[in-house]
Amino acid sequence: MVSHDKKLLTCVEIGKAITSTLNMEQILKIIMQRISELIRAKNWTLYLLDPETQELRFELVVGLEREMLAHTQMKLGEGIVGTAALTGEPILVPEDAQHDPRFSKRVDEMTGFTTKSLICLPLKVQDSVIGAIEIVNPEDPALFDQNSMPVLSFLADYVSIAITNARNHMRIQSLAITDDVTGFYNTRFLHDHLERLLQQDEVVSLAFVDLDDFKKVVDTYGHLMGSKMLKEVAGVMASQLDCTDRLVRYGGDEYVIVMPAQDKESALMKMKDVHQKISQTPFLQSEGFEIKITASCGIASYPQDARDMGELLQMADASLYTSKDRGKNVVTAV
Repeated sequence: MVSHDKKLLTCVEIGKAITSTLNMEQILKIIMQRISELIRAKNWTLYLLDPETQELRFELVVGLEREMLAHTQMKLGEGIVGTAALTGEPILVPEDAQHDPRFSKRVDEMTGFTTKSLICLPLKVQDSVIGAIEIVNPEDPALFDQNSMPVLSFLADYVSIAITNARNHMRIQSLAITDDVTGFYNTRFLHDHLERLLQQDEVVSLAFVDLDDFKKVVDTYGHLMGSKMLKEVAGVMASQLDCTDRLVRYGGDEYVIVMPAQDKESALMKMKDVHQKISQTPFLQSEGFEIKITASCGIASYPQDARDMGELLQMADASLYTSKDRGKNVVTAV
């Protein structure tokens, strides 16, 4: 049995640890380590609430294979953890949990685990639930005593604050490298990313993409529709790329596609697919239009065509202008 003083001391240590970093991965690792030291249990789970689906996803699992639950989500109000998240109130079930009317057997049936007792602590920030901690079959019966609630609540509050701070930090970082029109990367990201790739001295191909006569679209349909179309075009291009590729809005109606570990020949094949997909897609259909547009593309590769980042950008840009000089709507490689 863990003494009351030990619980308080561990909670203070947790508080110091999880407020010392803004990295979400590090925070979750610290939570896993510290809670395991404080609370001996068969397993425990940290759920985070998906703001879009309003479902709880398994973010951290101790005592079970996370892969078994990776694609499982709990609806608000489903099971005891879903009830705790819905009401925002902690729930303690000291015994016979499977006969509790709020209990859901879904996870036990998936994993073969048997839940006997559990503690559910909602994670809240300013009265809004962001997730929950579920402690299953804790070894210390004193945890179910009401005297333990202040310590458990203290722990949940610290975890909530740490996760929120980490999310805010991630959001700020994302804004710094994200284009606000398309939602893809911006030029700040491009230069940092290219510099890292070229430091590895591996093959990197780069493509400039410029929409042909885009000014006519803006003049005809307005700047708002023009911005919406830029976003749609970016989405179409992204659908043709690999997971390691990076799409950047370079400025205006110009994009850059970074293709790591791909030589000029493979990059050329990919960009021909991208080029064809753009020309075949009708845009702004949700607005009642079916606008068609073409694009000009220019490709260069490192180290085949350039010795550094500046030369790579310059050579790809030169290839783009060659495409423009050839009458537009073509793909050119150095």
